[in-house]
Amino acid sequence: CPMGRASEQSGQARLLFSYKTDLRYRDVDFREYKSFKRIVNMAKYIISIDQSTQGTKALLFDETGSIMRRTDRPHRQIINEKGWVSHDPEEIYSNVLEVVKELLEGVEKEYVVGLGISNQRETSLAWNRVTGKPYGNAVVWQCARAVDICARVEKAGAAELIRQKTGMNLSPYFPASKIAWLLENEEGAKEAAERHEICHGTIDSWLVYKLTGGKEYRTDYSNASRTQLFNIFDLKWDEEICGLFGIDPANMAEVTDSDACFGETDFEGLLPHKIPIHGVLGDSHGSLFGQGCLQPGMIKSTYGTGSSIMMNIGEKPILSTHGVVTSLAWKIGGKVNYVLEGNLNYTGAVITWLKDDLQIISSPGETGKLAKEAIQEDSLYLVPAFSGLGAPYWDSEARASVVGMSRTTRKAEFVRAALECIAYQITDVVQAMSEDAGVPVKELRVDGGPTRNDYLMQFQSNIADAGVLVPDSEELSAIGPAYAAGLQLGVWDESIFGKLNRVSYKPDMDAKKREQKYAGWKKAVASVITNK
Repeated sequence: CPMGRASEQSGQARLLFSYKTDLRYRDVDFREYKSFKRIVNMAKYIISIDQSTQGTKALLFDETGSIMRRTDRPHRQIINEKGWVSHDPEEIYSNVLEVVKELLEGVEKEYVVGLGISNQRETSLAWNRVTGKPYGNAVVWQCARAVDICARVEKAGAAELIRQKTGMNLSPYFPASKIAWLLENEEGAKEAAERHEICHGTIDSWLVYKLTGGKEYRTDYSNASRTQLFNIFDLKWDEEICGLFGIDPANMAEVTDSDACFGETDFEGLLPHKIPIHGVLGDSHGSLFGQGCLQPGMIKSTYGTGSSIMMNIGEKPILSTHGVVTSLAWKIGGKVNYVLEGNLNYTGAVITWLKDDLQIISSPGETGKLAKEAIQEDSLYLVPAFSGLGAPYWDSEARASVVGMSRTTRKAEFVRAALECIAYQITDVVQAMSEDAGVPVKELRVDGGPTRNDYLMQFQSNIADAGVLVPDSEELSAIGPAYAAGLQLGVWDESIFGKLNRVSYKPDMDAKKREQKYAGWKKAVASVITNK
């Protein structure tokens, strides 16, 4: 992969372009380098692909790290009568090409020097290594169709073994059981696996395979750590765990440093030259990196449909005893960083519920004004356990509840309770991480659409008793891999992390009031928990 270093040999008008593939270097004659000559000396662009649950975005970054433009395209949410959630892998790849084609319209394509990728993490798929054809659709992270496989593994007494090796509780949420389900249920998949003609894993490995024309089958450390098949201590696919799920580790993707070379692509001819793929990260990990949470104790929260809260804990893992999971942040610069992570099912989705299902608001923008109009003494709490409680409670049988309703409760109070439940849930996870890591949290870096709501951000600061920093960009999942790619290619240095402008919120709630409100929340949650 081009590293952007040119040298002139004495006595010859010959430029050498240094390439790096893993640990091997090769020099290429000037004729091969010629198309890159102006790029090295002039403007440089990085493309970042953000492949998420709802759709695919492409962003173009210039040499200053600024986002020049963005294109996006949704894909189908395929939900059957059983409630299984699927995505069409071919549609996702086609959309990648379409958004990049649109992104490059009017752009001097010769200046594009690299690509970063972020992806929805636990969504899993399988495809034929020879033909590239998928075995059925991808099983989306939200889909629990593999619950019986997890029950089978748990019955074998392996749940704690899996947690000790992978840092995560056994769950159909993770790809291990999803891949097992594909092997057991999609026609031809098991036979292909026996012939070692199968690829399976997360969306990043599918995109790398397709973008490189089937030449590369790779994943990065962040995505590997979320499969529940990767030993986060030995840093390799765990043969024992793979065996429990009926998966041959030899069929898993090669695990590559998150900022290393994953191959080269020209997007099937959309570019006049091939560019290296650097900076592959799961979307939440990309956000953590883009937020500049590079030191132990730094923490970020992404507010989306659900939320991912991550704390960088450095180069040594800590197994949680407070209901969050341990995984890898990345392997960048040859060093592994670990994280504590908690995932919530319903944060931004609560606002969508207010708008689309209850129809008590017409747009998310109304919520802040309504919350400020609510009676301050009203003691309403909404516990949004519509499909159970995630971290740190992990109660799949819990159900949503409205607690503390009084005669003074109106629409404004209900909307405020819906907003505040987002901050309460995130505070639960932040406190669990703080206790696991033994580090007080004084600052929370945040991103995602709901961070535009100033009432929510101020309440988050108040109830967590920490500063909240909101960047001027919502594209952190895409910024992270773009930064990683640009750093590796020499487009920018680490000063790029100072690029984001941030709005700062500071706690301004009386300590006694904070304690009372949070105690009320904990009591409301206790009322719906079934696994006491």
